[in-house]
Amino acid sequence: MAATAVSPSPKSVRTPKAQAEPTVTDPALVKRAVKAAALGNAMEWFDFGVYSYIAVTLGKVFFPSGNATAQLLSTFGAFAAAFLVRPLGGMVFGPLGDRVGRQKVLAVTMIMMAAGTFAIGLIPSYASIGVGAPLLLLAARLVQGFSTGGEYAGASTFIAEYAPDKKRGFLGSWLEFGTLAGYIGGAGLVTLMTALLSTDDLLSWGWRIPFLIAGPMGIIGLYLRMRLEETPAFAAEVEKAENNRPKVPLREMLAGQWQSLLLCVGLVLVFNVTDYMLLSYMPSFLTSELKYDETHGLLVVLAVMALMMIVQPFAGALTDRVGRRPMIAAGCAGFLFLSIPAVLLIRQGSLVAVALGMGALGLLLVCFTAAMPAALPALFPTRVRYGSLSIGFNVSVSLFGGTTPLVVTALIGATGNLMMPAYYMMGAAVIGGFAVWRMSESAGRPLPGSPPAVEAKQ
Repeated sequence: MAATAVSPSPKSVRTPKAQAEPTVTDPALVKRAVKAAALGNAMEWFDFGVYSYIAVTLGKVFFPSGNATAQLLSTFGAFAAAFLVRPLGGMVFGPLGDRVGRQKVLAVTMIMMAAGTFAIGLIPSYASIGVGAPLLLLAARLVQGFSTGGEYAGASTFIAEYAPDKKRGFLGSWLEFGTLAGYIGGAGLVTLMTALLSTDDLLSWGWRIPFLIAGPMGIIGLYLRMRLEETPAFAAEVEKAENNRPKVPLREMLAGQWQSLLLCVGLVLVFNVTDYMLLSYMPSFLTSELKYDETHGLLVVLAVMALMMIVQPFAGALTDRVGRRPMIAAGCAGFLFLSIPAVLLIRQGSLVAVALGMGALGLLLVCFTAAMPAALPALFPTRVRYGSLSIGFNVSVSLFGGTTPLVVTALIGATGNLMMPAYYMMGAAVIGGFAVWRMSESAGRPLPGSPPAVEAKQ
């Protein structure tokens, strides 16, 4: 993870106040913080990736029906249900993170995520206990969703508050590197099981394996997070409060930050609609709508994510040089003008055409995955950063991101129009473009409410 520091453009640097004493970061501690945050994100998205890629099988296990579309809708309905409680998790864990500390809350969310995912692997099938099976699946998904409400905002805040100003984009990009690693782990495991196991074995016991792996992963992640110290920014807030835990009313996180919250919702909307469309929905779209071979479809998605992982750190470093706004704007423009050509390529069905269409969407998505982990925490001051970001992020994900597979599946079922994924991404790109037009540049600048963070005091 070692890399040469990337200097921002001179125009992007805001001269700090003379009395602001800079925070000198510890490179070893920063690396540990990035690893711990990224691993938690990887575990979260390993579960989401597995759930999406094995959705057809889960539909048969938990929602028996003669209609394949109804099974898929039921499975994605349980997937979307977890996002309904994410704002509640954000409203609990976010303010708690601003009061008791980022590290403690991230340890709790790690335990809950691992427990919820592990529990899914233990649920009996519909054939064994009837309607209790989908109810237990829903309960486990709600636990996952509630804990995830404090995960991404906390992890991005954690990295942003540890990172030196000139490398925040590069270091923040490793959070989404963890996302992609989790997806690749989930997709690779499902692909391997699909290739090696018979359909009967996959339905009877094979589908449980990916969820049971969450237990050991959670223990490792918890160990890494418990070894970390609080971020310098939060420690400074505690010191300001004369060593008492800062008390921030929820009203201050909402009414006091309403403009930044609106920007956050718009940015997260385009980020997550395109993210869930490509990484969660497209595998099922290839299989259920285009009748594409399941194994080959998963391999294409796996290759696209591997390409994104290769590009991710370089794109993150680029945001430190050119800024977050140009990178996000490029992604919005790309999805607006290239979504239709990309989906048309995917619909052709040949391996080359599908790979080209998916690859184009993947590279456009990197514009968001590289910039957002550094851009979103910079919208809010330290005092309310975790809480406000948790609320804005999770409201947007719940309403627009996590519902993407369900809504697009329903739209295609109602209209028969297989271009709906393209139109949905284009609409999200318009909203995201307006948000990036209104946001301020944060590359190379101190976080609001914090002094400059540097690698060396000189």
